[in-house]
Amino acid sequence: MDSLIEYLDGKRQLVNTQLVNYVTANTYEGRVRDAMLYSIEAGGKRLRPILLLATIEAFRGNLSKGLPVACALEMIHTYSLIHDDLPAMDNDDVRRGQPTNHKKFDEATAILAGDALLTLSFQIITDSNDLTNDEKVFIVKELSKASGPKGMVNGQMKDMQYENHDIPLLELEDIHRQKTGRLLSFAVLSGAYLAEADDQSMNNLTAMAGALGLIFQIQDDILDVVGDSHAIGKPTGSDEGNNKSTYPQLLGLEGAIAQKDRYVEAAKNALHESGINGTTLSELIDYLSSRDR
Repeated sequence: MDSLIEYLDGKRQLVNTQLVNYVTANTYEGRVRDAMLYSIEAGGKRLRPILLLATIEAFRGNLSKGLPVACALEMIHTYSLIHDDLPAMDNDDVRRGQPTNHKKFDEATAILAGDALLTLSFQIITDSNDLTNDEKVFIVKELSKASGPKGMVNGQMKDMQYENHDIPLLELEDIHRQKTGRLLSFAVLSGAYLAEADDQSMNNLTAMAGALGLIFQIQDDILDVVGDSHAIGKPTGSDEGNNKSTYPQLLGLEGAIAQKDRYVEAAKNALHESGINGTTLSELIDYLSSRDR
């Protein structure tokens, strides 16, 4: 585990440095840049970019191709958090242990900072000298799909629509495959694509990435019930306060943990079938399922 923590720290530092460089190089001095950097520099696990880079490494690909894509992915994730925290959505005051963007600045600035991160993400991809034109088209298309109206955005919409409603497990899974899972799946699949993985490996990784997204979300739900708010960086109990549909609310805490174990088994089986067992990806499955923040 110590070696994995060192790996995560190293990749996180690499991504953090490049994110700041991208934002600083592509914005004017002023309030929008300040608000963008405020949320970028707040930290975070950077699990999506790390998954992308780890997948490239698993197939012995070129990391220089993955770094701009990894940073673009994290910009989209950060924009989604800024907008999620707004009063019209989850109405959160704290994110990553500090005031949310709209509390630090104001709602209009937070909206524009999120818009700026979203649009800059695609510029970073198209500006990259390490990606071919075909790779740029593929990445932009897949990232747009993962984050757009048939991906993360629709998942967020359905998540809000089902507040105060009891829903079946299959519907809950569908929400989180879109809201959380699509960007995690993009991380794995784009990494495999850039490393020129074969079709069979890509198919198996699709199954692994889908299970991984559900592992991530169910652990989030569990931590909102039993986690340490200081470690998580935001108050616990917000899902219940917002009447969200969650795994513990649907299955009970023990049932949610048992369901998570089923997702872990499915992810590991799919990874084994992809032929890249024994890589950092396998360790990341365990890490995501047992993380405390």
